[in-house]
Amino acid sequence: MSKVVVVTSGKGGVGKTTSSASLGAALAQAGNKVVVIDFDVGLRNLDLVMGAERRVVFDLVNVVQGDAKLSTALIRDKRLENLSLLPASQTRDKDALTEEGVGRVIEELRESFDWIICDSPAGIEKGATLAMRFADVAVVVTNPEVSSVRDSDRIIGMLDSKTQRAEAGERVEKQLLLTRFDAGRAARGEMMNIDDVLEILAIPLLGVVSESPDVLTASNLGCPVTLHNPASPASRAYAEAARRLMGDTIAVSIPKEKQGFMSRLFGRKAAVA
Repeated sequence: MSKVVVVTSGKGGVGKTTSSASLGAALAQAGNKVVVIDFDVGLRNLDLVMGAERRVVFDLVNVVQGDAKLSTALIRDKRLENLSLLPASQTRDKDALTEEGVGRVIEELRESFDWIICDSPAGIEKGATLAMRFADVAVVVTNPEVSSVRDSDRIIGMLDSKTQRAEAGERVEKQLLLTRFDAGRAARGEMMNIDDVLEILAIPLLGVVSESPDVLTASNLGCPVTLHNPASPASRAYAEAARRLMGDTIAVSIPKEKQGFMSRLFGRKAAVA
């Protein structure tokens, strides 16, 4: 049975699109048939992150409005044949989407894909509410900053009230993906630690992705980090998060503080003494 996953947050710039591409690629690398949908109408970026920007002919708005068939708008990934992209329109605005049209597209995708990943725009406006409307699972992406956590708390409230499942008396399964985490800064009190974020949001932890240049490099090259550098810590974090989405029970790897040469030297001397 297919699953619809919304990757969402209240605050922009937390890594939703990168996470959507990376989780989608990781699920496809595990053998699933995956489609990733960009709901950020007018400000699309998922096509860039996935290296498909020159292949966009039709988009989500064209399909929703009946101007193109779904099959003609889907772009198959050039590295993974079981991974596809449904891009957003760059020239229209979010009002071009309708709940009826998006629902029809989701139902058609359910017939062909194991996982439907909806990359939500930031905020609580129409694009974001339509991205979460038909979700079975929500991945709430948050940075360890007070403003990001506060906005995510509001998104969790919307997931419990504005989705089709909520209106039917069911709950959307919600999981937290903490991105751009720096263990050293958290230890020095310069950003929130993981326990504090979990206490405020009170949803299960899907994964922790550390601040890493590997993620930026992969995005700039148009390649999900799980494909560009599978051995990197960020890639492993996304791959493990994808396994948890699939139901595997594995411990969350918590990034550790990087120690400089002097810290390692004095730490070794202290241990000898």
